[in-house]
Amino acid sequence: MSTSLTFVQGDITEQAVDAVVNAANSSLLGGGGVDGAIHRRGGPEILAECRALRDSRYGRGLPTGQAVATTAGRLPARWVIHTVGPVHSDSEDRSDLLASCYREALRVADELGARTVALPAISTGVYRWPVDDAARIAVETVRDADTAVEEVRFVLFDDRAYAAFAAQGD
Repeated sequence: MSTSLTFVQGDITEQAVDAVVNAANSSLLGGGGVDGAIHRRGGPEILAECRALRDSRYGRGLPTGQAVATTAGRLPARWVIHTVGPVHSDSEDRSDLLASCYREALRVADELGARTVALPAISTGVYRWPVDDAARIAVETVRDADTAVEEVRFVLFDDRAYAAFAAQGD
């Protein structure tokens, strides 16, 4: 079975999907950008589960490139899959860490039984990953993934990100 890829410009917190992927920071305790929006809209249940994860399995935080799931709280999704993208570096190639975010998010989605997943442009905000390169890595990784997810919806916040990701879909 092949996974269909769609590209939409919009707000990831409004996506009615099985799982929304959060571009989290390693603390799992909320932040800016996508992370802040998901925590604000999803409500305190997400933060409570993130705190429990910190207390049990991730005392030092979620490592870059890994993923873990929580409830989606008040979001129109069942789960939030949190993944920590790498900070872009001009002196070190961290592309495999960025690709790992997408692979691990889909692996967790498969464990949950999620069939529809909304993905943001991981690491392209405050982590400064160039959006064209991030789009290439994300789309190639998702296309190559061995997953039971039926639809991956890339949800891009602005015109520039949407254009970069949609160009990869051609």
